[in-house]
Amino acid sequence: MLEDFLYALQGFKRNRTRTFLSLLGVIIGVAAVIVITSMGNSSTKQVKDTFGTSGLDVVSVSKGFMRRNRDSVTLVFDESFREDMFDNLSDIKKIWYKNNLSATLAYKDTSASTTCSAIEYGYLEMYNIELEAGRYFNVTDNEEGMQRIILSHTMAENLFTDPSYAVGQHIKVVADSVTFRFEVIGVTKDLSSGMETGTAFIPRGFYAKKIKPNPNADTVLVQVSSAEKSTEMATAITEYCNSITGTESVRVMSMQTMLEQMSSITNTMSILLAAVAAISLLVGGIGIMNIMIVTVTERRQEIGIRKALGANPKDIIQQFLIESASITVIGGIIGVILGIILSLGVEYFRSMSYTVNFNACIIAFVFSVFVGIFFGLNPAIRASKLDPVDALAS
Repeated sequence: MLEDFLYALQGFKRNRTRTFLSLLGVIIGVAAVIVITSMGNSSTKQVKDTFGTSGLDVVSVSKGFMRRNRDSVTLVFDESFREDMFDNLSDIKKIWYKNNLSATLAYKDTSASTTCSAIEYGYLEMYNIELEAGRYFNVTDNEEGMQRIILSHTMAENLFTDPSYAVGQHIKVVADSVTFRFEVIGVTKDLSSGMETGTAFIPRGFYAKKIKPNPNADTVLVQVSSAEKSTEMATAITEYCNSITGTESVRVMSMQTMLEQMSSITNTMSILLAAVAAISLLVGGIGIMNIMIVTVTERRQEIGIRKALGANPKDIIQQFLIESASITVIGGIIGVILGIILSLGVEYFRSMSYTVNFNACIIAFVFSVFVGIFFGLNPAIRASKLDPVDALAS
């Protein structure tokens, strides 16, 4: 077998142009499969990085468009609803209530209109939102309804230019034509990822005492026992709320579910495109078969001599299969290397983090070898069936 392989390499050296054309289809096919699948992996990783890892165990519930009918019941996000969810649904770790209000924030001559989030104690920590400066709300801030505010990095930069200067300063917050004076106690880091991208946060206790007494929540945030159960929990919450109202009544969102759906779509597209790219491998295999048929025709005398010296059909088949497989092995190796280099180049110019799909590298290489063996089989069998007398006479 080793002798056949070395002899095949000598043959490739003698027929360089023919060998190059045979290799080309295999190289392009393998490289294309690797580039496409690696780009798919990189895109999936970028999506996950954009969303972040925080909040994967959180399910957001808000009121959707309710289809009214005679027996429907209005859903109210009050304290009894929170208690009922704990009693009727499992795997709930904690439930937070949140309200939103449109407001104008002002410091000296600078102002900005935004949506403030009235949140409960521990809400920011639950989302793993880190602070650039200052501190989080404590229990007293929420229970006593203190006039304290936490700004996002962007909002603090808009109002103060230097976000680190914001902590300890007092700003005006105008909501519903009423002006309040708030102390800035913290500034969050950039909130460009995750489900929570708010610009300003105030204690919900203040909202309930000074703006809207005993408010029902606009949004309910349910933290489940683990991120893996978020998708299952989102379905359970939807069914539970619909069973209360007798109709579709809520909009349920889970970042984990969104990530799973987007990853599924990306993976499906990568597989489809890789399958299209793999067609070039089959085309390359057909080219190898044609060239091997020509090779058999050219080497009829050599085949006749080997048979006359005692070579059996299996030896002839092995010789030509090794030759065709050698082409695809070499082409596969070059294709894998080229595919990785091209993927690195594409990701560099797209400013994306590169992720090698090693499974695709292995599958593409094995498939290329299989193509060489499959399409080389017919010429090899033809060579093994040649009559030695006819072969020598030719």
